[in-house]
Amino acid sequence: MPPRRRGASGFRGVRVRPSGRFTAEIRAGGFRLTLGTYNTPELAARAYDAAAWRFRRPGHDMNFPDVESLEEAEFLAPPPCLVDDEDRRRHRQVQRRITIAERDEQLMRQWRAQFPNDVDNTDAFFANLRAQRRSNRRHRRAVAAFELENPNTTWTENDPRWDDIWTETTSDDE
Repeated sequence: MPPRRRGASGFRGVRVRPSGRFTAEIRAGGFRLTLGTYNTPELAARAYDAAAWRFRRPGHDMNFPDVESLEEAEFLAPPPCLVDDEDRRRHRQVQRRITIAERDEQLMRQWRAQFPNDVDNTDAFFANLRAQRRSNRRHRRAVAAFELENPNTTWTENDPRWDDIWTETTSDDE
């Protein structure tokens, strides 16, 4: 039987991902086991070799024939990537930052559409945003005042919308 063909990475059990990273995988018992994704083909090949040693493969199936034991293969192989709570927290934080950046870009597109000829006129754009917020506060206060005088109100005693009527009016006079 001729030797198995090695992929574009040059190593057995290592495939190149579209992102440019390298995936190590091994076949065992009719299943393909993914061992992880690595930055270099050598690290992926080391992971493959450690798994091949665990499955008691012959030496000619190894990428690095100079490794003589399972312990040495595991020592040279990169540690497995485990997803823990800290990874999830970092991922959520990155996603929040991406969302904020996308919102900033959306506001900049809106600003450019509103002021196509005057790139340096940020004061007018933000004055308009402040006016919209002020208008929204005035509307909420008017609704709260109406509900205060309405005997058939549906608002409960602890409804936070009541706070709109009691807030100081100094924020409107900016």
